[in-house]
Amino acid sequence: MRITPFPLAALPLTLSALLLTGCLGGGGGSSSGGDSDDDIAPPEMTREHDDRSFTATSAEFDALPGAMIYFGKYDGLQGEALYALEVPNGWDGDGLVMWTRGYGGEGEVVSTSKPPEAWRQAVLQQGYAWASSSYSANYYDARAGIEDTNKLALNVMEYVERDYSHGLSTPDQYLISGVSMGGHIAAAAVDRENMERTQYKVPYEGAAPLCQAEQNQFQWLGDYPRVMMELAGYGNEDYSRFPELVGTFHPTGLLVVPGPIVNALFNQKAGGLPDWSSPKGIEGTRLMAIAENLTGGERPIFEFGYDSVLQSIVLGTGGSGGDINGILALNGYGNEDQMYRWTTDPEPTAEEVEFNERIARMAADPDANPLRDDGVRWIPLVNGEFDVPVLTMHTLGDFYVPFRHQQLYRERAEEHGNEHLLVQRAIRAPSHCDFADAEYQAAITDWLLWVNGAPKPAGDEVLDPTVVADADYGCTFTNPQRPGLPACGAN
Repeated sequence: MRITPFPLAALPLTLSALLLTGCLGGGGGSSSGGDSDDDIAPPEMTREHDDRSFTATSAEFDALPGAMIYFGKYDGLQGEALYALEVPNGWDGDGLVMWTRGYGGEGEVVSTSKPPEAWRQAVLQQGYAWASSSYSANYYDARAGIEDTNKLALNVMEYVERDYSHGLSTPDQYLISGVSMGGHIAAAAVDRENMERTQYKVPYEGAAPLCQAEQNQFQWLGDYPRVMMELAGYGNEDYSRFPELVGTFHPTGLLVVPGPIVNALFNQKAGGLPDWSSPKGIEGTRLMAIAENLTGGERPIFEFGYDSVLQSIVLGTGGSGGDINGILALNGYGNEDQMYRWTTDPEPTAEEVEFNERIARMAADPDANPLRDDGVRWIPLVNGEFDVPVLTMHTLGDFYVPFRHQQLYRERAEEHGNEHLLVQRAIRAPSHCDFADAEYQAAITDWLLWVNGAPKPAGDEVLDPTVVADADYGCTFTNPQRPGLPACGAN
């Protein structure tokens, strides 16, 4: 068994780049907003990210048996980008899957993007080629992710002919798949607004966004620290003090010296480190329950993700000004309409009402993430408006990019009548994107067959709280069961 965890090195403390925005739509909220000229960003609107530059440094790797691989550079949205293209022997334009990488940090170097080997094997075994872009920028630049990936999809065969003098056929089908931020990009790339507004229009016939982030990611990363501050007794402090009050972090992203907020809400292990599995008092217990509700509700494996390194990663994002570290020009975070609950009854308790009345509130600037006339938004939206088969996969314990995104995706698809085109799978694992080889291979194979006319594959129900809370939820597509977690069928 090989399990592919999301590497800790890719989740540094500097992930404050990801924080914060809850109201990213052009008119506020996460719908598509309006499409009138009044909603389009004025040309003078600029952001810190516009002045950043990056260096493209190739990192080549071997082709899998029975395939040929190519590498090169091309001009992307923000500067140079790198491409990789792997083609199975005998390929004659028989479909191209674009791989979209996850978050690349805040460094000045972009590098070649390499998908998990099990994903590559599944794609190649079905006769597809795949290509990936480094993107021309780091930070949470999902806009560059879409535009650079789309440009590559349309031009990669020309780049290979230019760089290798190898003539390859034009693909007869385009698909897209990725993980984490790349999952956000893959889902957004087939969403109607982005397909219409991108500079490079690709007729994608399917998407497989895995463990995907989306606009709600920044709502979550803004809500949890604010709830902590209030429950710990620091709700009257300016939010900018959160980083100093939560503690000191190692460059790897681990909390090494708990601050007063953490000490107020968690018991400590020997040596003084927080015991995330042991909330302190009624406030700590309520924090854990609020976190569970915000990340997808009662479900198996949640507590294992809560008691993990992902807790440090989420806390390490605290204190941003709401512009996602310069990706937006204005504050995009707002919690005016957010209801924080530690119970699950239909109506909030009197104590919950009182808590929600006193927690600090702020409004997002409605112009933080407007429509643009030069491509997709700075943060492309996932609105659930798609017309092609989409298959997703998400771990239940992911405390960083939470399972709640899957529920929102389903709700939006139902709103737009697209639910018959969406298959979702829950995996009983505690971390972020830590899928086993067999899970990758089954998901990608089933998706590719479905896109090409096979019956719609099976998936999991994600909206029924009773189903999701069942002790065996997620057992259908988890392969193998993870050691140390509750076994399927044990109850």
